Amino acid sequence: MPADVVISGAGPNGLMLACELALAGIKPVILDALPGPGDEPKANGLVGQVIRQLDMRGLYQAFMGDPNPPQPAYGWMFAGLPLNFVGVEDNPMRAVLMKQPRLVQLLYERAQALGIEVRWGHAVTALSAGSDGVTVEVAGPDGAYVLESDWLVGADGGRSTVRKQSGIGFPGHTSPTVARLAHVRVPDEFRTADGAFDVPGFGPIPFGHNRYDTGMVMFFEAHGDPPMLGTMEFRPEPDGAAGELTHDELRQSLRRVLGVDVPFEPPVGPGPFAMRRIDGQNTRQADAYRAGRVLLIGDAAHVHSAMGGPGLNLGLQDTLNLGWKLGAVVNGWAPAELLDTYESERYPVGERVMMHSLAQIALTAPGPEVRALRTLLGELFQLPDATAHMAGLLAGADVRYDMGGVPHRLTGYMVPEAELDDGRRLTDLLHSGRGVLLDLSGGAVAAIATPWDRRVDTVVAVMADGPAAVLIRPDGYVAWAADDFAATDADNLRAALERWFGPAEISA
Repeated sequence: MPADVVISGAGPNGLMLACELALAGIKPVILDALPGPGDEPKANGLVGQVIRQLDMRGLYQAFMGDPNPPQPAYGWMFAGLPLNFVGVEDNPMRAVLMKQPRLVQLLYERAQALGIEVRWGHAVTALSAGSDGVTVEVAGPDGAYVLESDWLVGADGGRSTVRKQSGIGFPGHTSPTVARLAHVRVPDEFRTADGAFDVPGFGPIPFGHNRYDTGMVMFFEAHGDPPMLGTMEFRPEPDGAAGELTHDELRQSLRRVLGVDVPFEPPVGPGPFAMRRIDGQNTRQADAYRAGRVLLIGDAAHVHSAMGGPGLNLGLQDTLNLGWKLGAVVNGWAPAELLDTYESERYPVGERVMMHSLAQIALTAPGPEVRALRTLLGELFQLPDATAHMAGLLAGADVRYDMGGVPHRLTGYMVPEAELDDGRRLTDLLHSGRGVLLDLSGGAVAAIATPWDRRVDTVVAVMADGPAAVLIRPDGYVAWAADDFAATDADNLRAALERWFGPAEISA
């Protein structure tokens, strides 16, 4: 019997998608070539709108151990230039520190609790997709086998086998940079009171990305781990260096950038420790996020610079956009065409991340011209409108989905933070992964959604200064809203319910 959905890749995106499908009553099969949850140090935290979406599933509190809702972040960086969001109204930026292996482990535990099968050590090697399903060839610990599936999702990274086997192109640009990054041990006598690295003969290297006319130096410290020290150099062509990065290679790179020898030693302790070289930074986006019965999420659909930390925000928002839609199609509540909105909504968001990640790479290039441009941008970043624009851009909050129907100031955007008069937050209503019709009119709207009651939770409530009613998709985005509920609004609500949750008669 074929699986409903096979997911290739048990990283954060694959595991999160599986959990979303499980909320819809679907138990996918996850395949991953690794023998267990990955422990390679990659991302160090979560940034942007996805933190609010984790809160909508009750996962922010569970993962962070914090009973309070996620709070806005009032400062960030753009290519190492500081941004101050203190004066930004309804600041959308959120940020939490969490190492990627920790996030993977937490999502794996959630997947286990939801009864999801994860096959470690099973790699997708080939596939054949037809109009009614996908045949997946798998190399497992006990040999090769074939798995039939109605749908296949590639969450298998930038070198995605699923994408390549599906014939989906991956155009883009490779920047002529060489980045090196490693955990190190810095002697105490070279640390300043504010945590900077005071390099003899040069001066303090502060926390974050530090651009100089000869290259960039990165210095980070988080999670109680040893400091991470790195460089980025621009070359006409990437080095194409062979073998693994060594500490001596990093020392040589630091000397080229700073002009002095930098005192550090290899870290001590159990690890694992970061030690990686990125020879040429790829910025690429798949030609399509869907090819028939095959879909792509996360790095399989887009790769870019890690500067500013947008990767998990972009990828996990992909999963939260796709999960409920794929669940609706598998459950027969919606036609397969609903999946087309996954690409139409998420592709422009990916394009914007490509744009600002390339801009940040350009702003770290050597030379006095770039230094002058950074000075000018630093002045512009003091302007309130510019700061608000950057907060929306970096949080992923500035792209509005096309919801169709009659527009409202709320439609197409993530539902605002709000609290009902009974003390519940709007995010509490979305824990089940279902749609929500919030009736703030005293009950006049609720009856309209009765035919959709297996797919949409109707909540009659009171909220100060709220609209009459709001229809919220499972991913937290507003599909429809009305300030004064009139006869035409009833028709528009029915149209929105049918557009996003299928025909009424399915659940009758």
